[in-house]
Amino acid sequence: MEGRDLKKLVIFYSLEGNTKFIAEGIKEIVGSDILELKPKSDIESKGFMRFVWGGRQVVTGKKPELQPIDKKPEDYDLIFIGTPVWANRYTPAINTFLDENQITGKKVAFFCCHAGGGNGKTFKMLNEQLKENEILGEIEFKDPLKKGKKEAKERLKEWLEKTIYI
Repeated sequence: MEGRDLKKLVIFYSLEGNTKFIAEGIKEIVGSDILELKPKSDIESKGFMRFVWGGRQVVTGKKPELQPIDKKPEDYDLIFIGTPVWANRYTPAINTFLDENQITGKKVAFFCCHAGGGNGKTFKMLNEQLKENEILGEIEFKDPLKKGKKEAKERLKEWLEKTIYI
């Protein structure tokens, strides 16, 4: 089954808008549904302390309560999961979602955004967490909103063409 024949969902969390930009790009390119994860209580998106609080939440394995979601992963064939990189890992909102939702037997692909430190353990942890699925690929972006939206969209389209054969 080619990518265009699959029912697709993009699941993501974004604090500063970079991951949301990529998620919306995927939606636009492949015609997917989209699910933005929003904690009931989130950290501030500005100022240095966001790094301290965000990193602390990741390292301690925090699972914040999320606002209600209106999509079920079991209804989809292909799931994209996107996250910023905090303390070399995926974010607490993604942690909560993966803990509360069983995703097995799906085609999955991962994307992340970071400020320059790379993806750290993010993809390794996602691959491990979702090993009961067919992992199609992964891609990372360095500050796409600051470093070039057009280039990021072009890289994203190329990756999607190779990954899901759109």
